[in-house]
Amino acid sequence: MSEGDPHPITFPGFRGIKNSELVVTRSRSRRKKKELYLKRSNIMKAYHPQPKSNVPTRYITALLDGQTHIYHTGKDLTFLTANDTVPLGYLEDVADLDKVIEYDWGLAILVSLYYGLDTALTTGGAITGFLPLLEYWFYEYCRVGHPIVKEALKITSYPRLQLTGNLKAPSCSSKLATLTRTFCAKPAGNEVIGIDLGTTNSCVAIMEGKNAKVIENSEGARTTPSVVAFNQKGELLMGTPAKRQAVTNPTNTIFGTKRLIGRRFDDPQTQKEMKMVPYKIVKAPNGDAWVEANGNQYSPSQVGAFILTKMKETAESYLGKTVTKAVVTVPAYFNDAQRQATKDAGRIAGLDVERIINEPTAAALSYGLNSKEGLIAVFDLGGGTFDVSILEISSGVFEVKATNGDTFLGGEDFDNALLEYLVAEYKRTESIDLSKDRLALQRLREAAEKAKIELSSTSQTDINLPFITADASGAKHLNITLTRSKFENLVNHLIERTKNPCKSCLKDAGVSTKDVDEVLLVGGMTRVPKVQEVVTEIFGKAPSKGVNPDEAVAMGAAIQGGILRGDVKELLLLDVTPLSLGIETLGGIFTRLINRNTTIPTKKSQVFSTAADNQTQVGVRVLQGEREMATDNKLLGEFDLMGIPPAPRGLPQIEVTFDIDANGIVTVSAKDKSTGKEQQITIRSSGGLSDQEIEKMVREAELHSQKDQERKALIDIKNSADTTIYSIEKSLAEYREKIPAEVATEIETAVTDLRKATAGDNLDEIKAKLDAANKAVSKIGQHMSGGGSDGSASGGSSQGGDQPPEAEYEEVKK
Repeated sequence: MSEGDPHPITFPGFRGIKNSELVVTRSRSRRKKKELYLKRSNIMKAYHPQPKSNVPTRYITALLDGQTHIYHTGKDLTFLTANDTVPLGYLEDVADLDKVIEYDWGLAILVSLYYGLDTALTTGGAITGFLPLLEYWFYEYCRVGHPIVKEALKITSYPRLQLTGNLKAPSCSSKLATLTRTFCAKPAGNEVIGIDLGTTNSCVAIMEGKNAKVIENSEGARTTPSVVAFNQKGELLMGTPAKRQAVTNPTNTIFGTKRLIGRRFDDPQTQKEMKMVPYKIVKAPNGDAWVEANGNQYSPSQVGAFILTKMKETAESYLGKTVTKAVVTVPAYFNDAQRQATKDAGRIAGLDVERIINEPTAAALSYGLNSKEGLIAVFDLGGGTFDVSILEISSGVFEVKATNGDTFLGGEDFDNALLEYLVAEYKRTESIDLSKDRLALQRLREAAEKAKIELSSTSQTDINLPFITADASGAKHLNITLTRSKFENLVNHLIERTKNPCKSCLKDAGVSTKDVDEVLLVGGMTRVPKVQEVVTEIFGKAPSKGVNPDEAVAMGAAIQGGILRGDVKELLLLDVTPLSLGIETLGGIFTRLINRNTTIPTKKSQVFSTAADNQTQVGVRVLQGEREMATDNKLLGEFDLMGIPPAPRGLPQIEVTFDIDANGIVTVSAKDKSTGKEQQITIRSSGGLSDQEIEKMVREAELHSQKDQERKALIDIKNSADTTIYSIEKSLAEYREKIPAEVATEIETAVTDLRKATAGDNLDEIKAKLDAANKAVSKIGQHMSGGGSDGSASGGSSQGGDQPPEAEYEEVKK
């Protein structure tokens, strides 16, 4: 055959086109780039970029090598050598992968990957054009768990891939070997995702080019309920599935734990929260507030980690890559302990939290991305917290002037106010106290939230809950009509609580309401008309609708991730610490070292001395807050500086240094200037999680992830089995009269066995019965083609019918 003559290769079953042909042209030219286009609708192409320099063409593709071989090897690869060639078949957008992998040409692709890509890497060749498609094919094979992957290859020099098998891999450099990952993992990505970890809902976003994009979760929603539950089987549910079953499983459904994060059990706010939730809040060994569900205790950081894991998986599903880095937002008024606990949550979820930023600041980033400038007020009333910040945006610099807020004011308080009204109203009319019934209370809670949302757009709503309870006379129902004015009266005291933080924030920023150019509304609660009225009253102007209240914070976090990655170079964020930091001094006085609204990162030192003669150690108590007495502020931590030489009081010089990083995390050190001895700590919450506890929770999170994957695999195989049963029964009904009775009986038996197997939870048994059913139904195709030739049957059901037209390819000469 002379150079340039076409040589056909048949790829059966590709994209549903039976026996389609790819016509390739043999050529020994090393310089010619060839592209082969599929004429049919011109929607596919096989792209073979020219390899560079010293990489032998035969290792990359048979198309440019003058040799065109395809092997029908089965499982025996031992006769293949590095001098053999196989067609790569780089065909984009393959829809029916499960069909494709039944044929030997799928094996040929992996062999080409083994010989071609591996050799190119070790010889220094540049074949980057192949990498995306190679990765796609390889990971798709891994995803479906095809035996080719497990039995055939061992690739050690390709970054991110490592298999076990019978073939000896080509030699590789140690540099490449250190980059290997297990074959089942997704490729490692460098994305820094943005996560809004909310009290009631969470959201995740990424940067695509110069714009932030919110990613939809597996249910198709752009936000995910911050709800975690354990069902009767002990399975972990997160997001919408967890919220959906809350009514029937209230004690094991956990929500709103962001309010508990970094808090002590004895905190008055914790005690208040205990009365409002159906699950148990318990005292941890370290004195922190934890929650109990399904007989186990969980820290709020651990519950937050479950939600972060859901966000991480959502991003990974969209990107097709492993995500390990994130920017996580927190309420601006979170103290140091709460910020540290949020970082712990990220660590438990397997995320490196690159930066913690304040929610109003993130919203302003989202707003100001498109070169908007001016003095901006961000009014953020979410599900559990309230923040207000004043920022100045100028030439890409986002400078926070001041921030204020309330970490126990949000949508849940509005729900609770309405819940208390409904309980009191029902008690007045029916003389039954529903607060004693956890099931009824959870139904009321959901009804209250729904009514609150509806009253943002309507003037009244009906709350109907049939069979809410029962007494001696029979079943009881709840039917209450609620007007918007009544709702506003019930929550007016909560809305009024937003005024003082706004006034304090304006004062701290040194500006008046006239100086504010625009007011941004963030958080779902800002949709309440009365809240918008109060904002207009406070700032003297109608608020802007320039950002989506539910998504702006996550988008801002993604933008910050882009800044950290270097993708967004024109923006600079200057945030502040929300509360003053200092130490306790003689007489129980709180002495400030760093005042609130100081731009971070920052570092400040001050010299102190001893309070008594011959004092050899000094206790340093680190506090955060705005009160004058130490006991009235939040104790962040304490440590002792030992070994101070005896001296009269007031003589030793002890330098205390506060260092706040860009996350708002505090490191405090004390140094005796005469001896140079120094003691320092990174502040954690007074109880906090130890490294050992965090590692234990990381392992538990991994265990839950493994169980989730096993559960998903079982559901997927059952769905596949159901589809197969339907397809087989349809084929059998159509061709029963044309096949022998014993074949029909064999197929019916296989279907019955498969249906029984799907009733159980044995994954291996379902797979075996599914394979048996596919094998049985393939005999229809054998008999219909006349004589049952092995070459005409595939591992799936044959549907017969007209043969589609062949796909034509032609060489494009350049």
